[in-house]
Amino acid sequence: MAYRFWCGECGFKTPWLAESEGAQRQLEHYTKQHPGILAGGHVETNRKNPQGSSIGILQVAGILVLLLIIAVACQL
Repeated sequence: MAYRFWCGECGFKTPWLAESEGAQRQLEHYTKQHPGILAGGHVETNRKNPQGSSIGILQVAGILVLLLIIAVACQL
């Protein structure tokens, strides 16, 4: 299973990694970027593609809809 750890303080997220490696990278991020704050945020699991990263169809569709909205707003 692949895991992605999200920072609870900023937009940082790890790539899809093994659980222990992702947790270590999140801890390193907090140590460098948010000293004195306990590591927080949330963990996302990638059950569909446990070996690597991929953008899901819903994510692509969401990005396309957002770009469409921005394009329409710019034409007003």
